[in-house]
Formats: sequence, C-alpha cells, structure tokens
Amino acid sequence: MVLALPSFQLMAAEAWHQALADMPLRANVQQLNRSNCVDIMLRSFQSNTVVKALIFMPGATDELYLFRRVKANLTTTSPSLLDAVSALTNQTHIYATFHPPFLLLHTDEDPLEPDYVIEDQPTSTKLQAARPIPYLLCNDRDWDFLQPILKHSLRVDLRPWRHSMDSWHFYRHSFAAWNLTGREALETAAYAGKSKFVIGRKRVSFKEDPRVRATPVLESYPR
Repeated sequence: MVLALPSFQLMAAEAWHQALADMPLRANVQQLNRSNCVDIMLRSFQSNTVVKALIFMPGATDELYLFRRVKANLTTTSPSLLDAVSALTNQTHIYATFHPPFLLLHTDEDPLEPDYVIEDQPTSTKLQAARPIPYLLCNDRDWDFLQPILKHSLRVDLRPWRHSMDSWHFYRHSFAAWNLTGREALETAAYAGKSKFVIGRKRVSFKEDPRVRATPVLESYPR
C-alpha cells in the first residue's frame, strides 16, 4: 500500500492536468490579475469526467482582492486552463491541490478538508442520491445568492436563511461546478465560503469555519 500511493497520486495529477489542458482559456489575455483572473478561469472550466468543481478558496481570493498582488503572466499564444493554473502556482502565493473531485486553488492558510457533521444519515443518503446539479457558477457571490439555489436543488431546509446576519462572516463564493451530488454541492459551498455544515433531519445548517492552517504570507512573491 505504501509503495502504491505515489503512483496513485501521479495518476490523479496526470488526469486532472490533462482534463484542464483540453479546456481553452476563454479570453485573449497575457496576464491574470485581480480584475480578470476569477471570471476568465471559472468561465473556461468545462464539464469533464475527472474534475467536478474549480474552487477559489478564501486564501486565494484574499491574494486577489485583499492583498492585490496576483499578477501571473501567460506566455503561450493559445493558453489552456491548465496554463492559467500553472501561471498562478508558479508566479503567486496560490497553490493548486486536487482533492477529488475538486480542484482547490488555495494558500497555506486554507484547510483542505471540509468540516461537517452528519446527525441524520437518511438525509445524508438522500442528498447523495439526489439528481446531480447540472451546473453552478458563482463569481464573488454571497450566501444570499447561493442559498436559494441550493435549497431548491437539494430540497432541504437550508440555513442560515437569506438576509440573515448569521451568514455575514461567510466568504463570498467563487467556483464553477458541473454535475454535483447534493453532498458535493454542500462541500463546494463550504470550501468557497470558509464555512462548515451539519446535516440534520431534512435540514442542513452552515456556520463559519474558524480553522486556519497557517498565517497568511505577508511578503510579496517570490515565496
């Protein structure tokens, strides 16, 4: 088992690399920065059999919108989404981690495992078995935008409700996703919004996730 693990990781990396290499970047730009990066990359993400969601985690969006230091140059004439991810990971403090079936764009501070509790197994099973959500796109969207979409698609009581102060500390969500199961949709929202959730009887409740892996890097690139 120990000897097989590196080979498995290599195969997984090759699979998501190839998936993104087949997706042309939907803009003719020479540099990714705070004004264009998220929009271009999310709209370039296509349905495929390997990566279900491309997620900008809070550390990555902080690099773009808070620290304002993301400037990643593209050197190819017809760049792919993989070229864009490579430019970010080579020229900024943003990393890419494939956590199947999600590709996470993150920094050192972002927890890479979702935080959730299942209190009612029948509801969790129903969410997993529900019809997949065909497509979700959030570009810097708040909980009030996402909550009604998930509530309608998953058919559960989804809290906090819209216009509730309980969601004010959630990060704004930036991700594109195809064909998510109910559980995958909840995890995607948690990754993007720095939140955690509890699955109860016919109810899912989100709360702020206080976890931080490491303090943000303060100096400018190179790291």
